[in-house]
Amino acid sequence: MVYVSFLELAGKRYSVRKFKQDPVEEEKILKILEAGRLAPSAVNYQPYHFIVVTDQEMKDRLSKAYPREWFKSAPAVIAVCGDRARSWVRSYDQKDHCDIDAAIATDHMALAAADLGLGSCWVCAFNPDLCHDILDLPENMEVIVLLPIGYPESEAPPKKRKDLKDLVSFNRYEPKE
Repeated sequence: MVYVSFLELAGKRYSVRKFKQDPVEEEKILKILEAGRLAPSAVNYQPYHFIVVTDQEMKDRLSKAYPREWFKSAPAVIAVCGDRARSWVRSYDQKDHCDIDAAIATDHMALAAADLGLGSCWVCAFNPDLCHDILDLPENMEVIVLLPIGYPESEAPPKKRKDLKDLVSFNRYEPKE
């Protein structure tokens, strides 16, 4: 493994929507899942469950919840599920951190995929009820992110990001124009 700086790795990750049809090796899937397992969570409750979908029939069914051809063609999809029965809720305002914890785990997995030469794409614009039924989830769980994984067909395009000065204030909020 070639080690790069974290900023290089973060810059390498991008939303892949064209995958080669090469299957993703199980050892790489397990490393990606391990990165999700190691992610921090509120009070270390780890209120998530990862479902790896590689079966084409199941991917076809999942694509009904997110009907994009590129999605169906991904060699693997990780459904990142949150368990609201196990998540930490802040006492001051009852903010449930399940989505936040699942997002942190998803980001760890997306970065691990990039580190392994794989691509991924956060998918959140799907039909959650249909995903819930397809994956046979219990009532307290929901799919928060679908993360297709595979070898990208092409190189990363240039990143379009705001300037740092437009995103940062020091000591207190300063509106940006």
